[in-house]
Amino acid sequence: MAGCLFCKIGAKEIASESVYEDAHVIAFLDIHPKAPGHTMVVPKVHAETILDLPEKEVEPLFRAVRKVIGKVNSGLKPEGYTIGINHGRKAGQMVDHLHVHVIPRWSGDGGGSIHSIVQNTPGESLAEIAKKIREA
Repeated sequence: MAGCLFCKIGAKEIASESVYEDAHVIAFLDIHPKAPGHTMVVPKVHAETILDLPEKEVEPLFRAVRKVIGKVNSGLKPEGYTIGINHGRKAGQMVDHLHVHVIPRWSGDGGGSIHSIVQNTPGESLAEIAKKIREA
């Protein structure tokens, strides 16, 4: 998509510190890293969210995430990872192109778990919520 930062990086119009690339994705270091090795895994096809990503591109994206984790593991030896997608502006997505964050973790790094991101306890029962999801 014209004007998309990540499309331009994938097309090599903008330089990046690429750490992995194949026919479907490019993975590069985040320019505002939360940890050493904080990597973005980005599909080359433009899709704003995972719901917009063509079905045939989902598996290659997550296969690449696994490969990137292996490479970061070998190169930096972190103690763990936080892996996530900010899906939509309200969730913190800053670039309107799907990207998976791979953030290496170490003891004492000041980070929290996925459970520390949101504190919005539901007012409905789990059964009510599950019914709404199943019936959608």
